[in-house]
Amino acid sequence: MNRLCLPMGQFPDQGDFHGALSCMVSPLGIEFARIDASAHEISGAYPNQPSSIWLALLIEGKAEMTDGERHFAVGPGDLTYGPSGVAATLTFTSEVRLLFIKVPQLALNQRLIAPLSLRVGYLPGQHGISLVFSGMLRSLAEGLDDITAEQLHPVELALTEFLITCVTHTASVASDVSVLGGATGARAAHLHRICQTIETLLSDPDLTPGRVAEEHGVSLRYLQKLFTMSGKTFSNYVRTRRLERCRAELISPLYADLSITEICYRWGFNASAHFSRAFRARYDISPRQYRRNNASP
Repeated sequence: MNRLCLPMGQFPDQGDFHGALSCMVSPLGIEFARIDASAHEISGAYPNQPSSIWLALLIEGKAEMTDGERHFAVGPGDLTYGPSGVAATLTFTSEVRLLFIKVPQLALNQRLIAPLSLRVGYLPGQHGISLVFSGMLRSLAEGLDDITAEQLHPVELALTEFLITCVTHTASVASDVSVLGGATGARAAHLHRICQTIETLLSDPDLTPGRVAEEHGVSLRYLQKLFTMSGKTFSNYVRTRRLERCRAELISPLYADLSITEICYRWGFNASAHFSRAFRARYDISPRQYRRNNASP
């Protein structure tokens, strides 16, 4: 639990405690852990850990979560989440099976969620998109012992997309603006839809803000304002997303037969030299060295 940076709280006064962990780290550094244990408590904030977002799926058992202001009853299929470094208490009142996921800030896709602005939250997993997300994670938990870290690549790509969509929807319904990085709920939801459109167009080297604004029926000035409010610009956002897609494919066994140039062209870069400079500027390493360092043995 210390390795996962999970601070332990109270234990039951009577009876024997037992617990078991199965852990795996994906190529992008996302930690996945299935926890089977007696009733216990995870409470507080673990200091001196890298900025990240944690996500917990309750598979079996009963739990309660509080952040000092709000209280949630958590049942099987429900999800809880929050930023690292923010105190919260998750109390398990029975035998429990849990899937815990920690996504480091460097692995996030620079969308709406920022660890420093995200609040501790709760996603009921019985309906809508949260039900789909919960089902995917439950299947992952059941198969965790039978898959390799490299096979987690599709999960990495889907994870933040699901999380952003679920959090955005929940915040919109609850009118809770604070989880959306400081923008108003309506504008943040609109920016999310725009970012989803950009995701489908990243491979087009001729992608422009004017084209995206036209597809959403908004002015170019309004689109630029949405990105400015989130602390980004359109061009920087698109470049970052393209770099992240390329970085994921550079270390994926699925694309091991593609050259670095082919990968950068796949995601909208039109010159390999420009891609290499941008990659080094962002990750402080060349694409070739990054691929070599993360090559499977």
